[in-house]
Amino acid sequence: MITQDRRELNDRFKEVFRILEERGEIIKNDRNGRGLGDFAKRILNNRSYGHIIRAFLNDDDKRCINYEQARRVCHEYGVNMGYLLEGDGTPFGMELPEPVEVEGADVPLNILFTSTEAFAGASVDSDSFVTENNDFFRLPGISGSGYVAFPINGNSMEPVINNGDVVICKEVDGLHQVKENRIYAVRSNGRLWVKYVQKVPNGKGRITGLKLISANYLEHDPWVEEVDKNTRLYEVVRRVSEI
Repeated sequence: MITQDRRELNDRFKEVFRILEERGEIIKNDRNGRGLGDFAKRILNNRSYGHIIRAFLNDDDKRCINYEQARRVCHEYGVNMGYLLEGDGTPFGMELPEPVEVEGADVPLNILFTSTEAFAGASVDSDSFVTENNDFFRLPGISGSGYVAFPINGNSMEPVINNGDVVICKEVDGLHQVKENRIYAVRSNGRLWVKYVQKVPNGKGRITGLKLISANYLEHDPWVEEVDKNTRLYEVVRRVSEI
């Protein structure tokens, strides 16, 4: 009998698989290393077990992925292990340090302030922040965890966001959550942009790029940035300016 925790694990696996498809890391009928058989080889050690993966993804099938197979998914595809195994955090979120509890206060300090350079790093995890001079803080109206803040350098988003402002962001799980013409921090391959974002599909409807648009469009032209497995998006939820 499949236990409830295994069913919940399998539901999270289906969400991870969908995001991996969305990003183009899995293409079910692909013959160039990203097909369902290739996925089965990496996770189940057998290329012919694609039908088992399909069973895991089928809502009407009782078969579920197990914890050892789920660990392989995390290792092979960079999935947040805390999310897939325990339901903590987001599927591909950064492993941010835990919010700081303040003695005598009901609300923890839940926003991590870091440097732009640290946040732009291609590989950002909890160890990355240890060497930075970081602080946690909180603001009214922002609750929960997973928030990161960093200063803006440059004038490309003026007058909406000015040089020296601090933006507070929270990661989105996948491109399906991106809303057209909203402001996002886009992190990819060690670079970071804060722009209005539009999704750019290919001929088959899959999102392969993002059009990044500056508020200061007279000085900064828009361009299309290719989406790959390293691309991460964080919705800007608050701007903090010097008072």
